[in-house]
Parts: sequence; C-alpha cells; structure tokens
Amino acid sequence: MNDDRLYDDPDLVQFYDLENGWGPDFEFCAGLAKNARSVLDLGCGTGELAAKLSEKCEVVGVDPAASMLAVARTRPGGSQVTWVEGDARDLRLDRRFDLILLTGHAFQVFLTPEDQLAALRTMALHLNPRGRFLFDSRNPAAEAWKNWVPEKSRRQLQHPILGAVEAWNDATFDAASGIVTYETHYHAVESGKHLTAASQIRFTPRDELELLISEAGLHVSQWQGDWQGGPCTPASKELIPLGGLVQLTGN
Repeated sequence: MNDDRLYDDPDLVQFYDLENGWGPDFEFCAGLAKNARSVLDLGCGTGELAAKLSEKCEVVGVDPAASMLAVARTRPGGSQVTWVEGDARDLRLDRRFDLILLTGHAFQVFLTPEDQLAALRTMALHLNPRGRFLFDSRNPAAEAWKNWVPEKSRRQLQHPILGAVEAWNDATFDAASGIVTYETHYHAVESGKHLTAASQIRFTPRDELELLISEAGLHVSQWQGDWQGGPCTPASKELIPLGGLVQLTGN
C-alpha cells in the first residue's frame, strides 16, 4: 500500500463525500452495530459512518490519511469519536471491540497477500470473543474495472467551492497480480482547475480470501454478494464476509 493523493491531498479529499456518501453499505453496518457497545471502524475515511454510529455506542475510527481525519474531526458528531491516524496492518490498541468494520472497499488497498493477512490479523487481535467483523472487496469475476474508463465513467459533480466539475477515471488491470491501477480526474468547468490522482487496488478471489481469513484466526458465518443481504454467487459484484473469531474448544 502506497501513499495516495486521492486520500492525502486536501483538495482531492473534498471530493470524497461527494462520491462516497451514505448508502446501503453504511445502512447495513448501522444495523449490525445496534447491539454493539464498541465499534472499531478501520479505514474510516472522512468519518461519516463512525460519527453516526457514535450516537449509540463507543467508536474508534482509524485511517492512515491525516487529510481524511481532518474532515472527520470537524463533521457533526465527530467529537464523539476517538480518531486514530494509523495503518490496519500494524495497528495495536491493546483493547477489543464488539464490532470491527473495514468498508468502502478499503481492504483492496492492501496489494499483497501478506498485507491482507496483516490487516485481518489486526481484526482478530481487536475482536471480542463473541464479536463480529465485516469487510467488503469487489468480486474480480465482475470485472468492475472495465467501467473505469473515460467513455463509461464520465460524471458531473457539484463542488461547494469549485462549482460544476467533470469527473472521470481510467484504469488498467494486471491479471498476474490482480492489481488495478486507475486514475481519477476532476476538472472544474469554470476555473479550469484540474486535479488528478493515481491509485492501486487489488482484486482477490473468494477462495483466496477464505484462506487468508482462516489463517488470521477468523471464520465467516455468512458471505453476502450485496448490501441487501443477497447470496454471494460467482457473478456477485461484491464479496462481503461477516463472521467472528475461531472458537477453540478443549478436548
């Protein structure tokens, strides 16, 4: 995982909530958190979900990008959350949580199996014995990156300062590694200001995820293919495992 201007540059961070606002994923997570006393939100971004969950329980939001956390701290409800600038691969808080979330496809920023396993082990180390974890990763079989090209990804945004903005992406897929390298472009119509960032994410098949999850000491009780609770099939757009710690039993 490398530094990414999309999340580190304050000018680019201003677009995050415009493109990633409250949706079915956050709604599902809010439902999961109803009976949780404590939540660890890994890769919390600008903190919209963490701030909302803090109305009902104790929340710690973790993200490696200081610019994202700067937005999180100032949003409504942000003062209720404990914000931590940190990396899910080596985070150690010396405490456990009822629910651990890693949403927004943040799991995909870990570009090697070793980094993915490290993030999953962090989840296991911070999970209460009867707690639950959840993360999401795009199903490589759905080939989402084929839509991340200029002719299919152009969209119009309304920025609070820049006004009308044209946005688009461009992407290339490396089949050997499963890594997609994509560019994000924002072009302000009136001023001509142009912002761009290059990012990388990894698409991991379900069978590989299953092995990594098991190796981390976690188990999956339910695989979902979408945020409405639909089944996970070979054609699903999403791979969403929901589970807990492996429970060891004595002889």
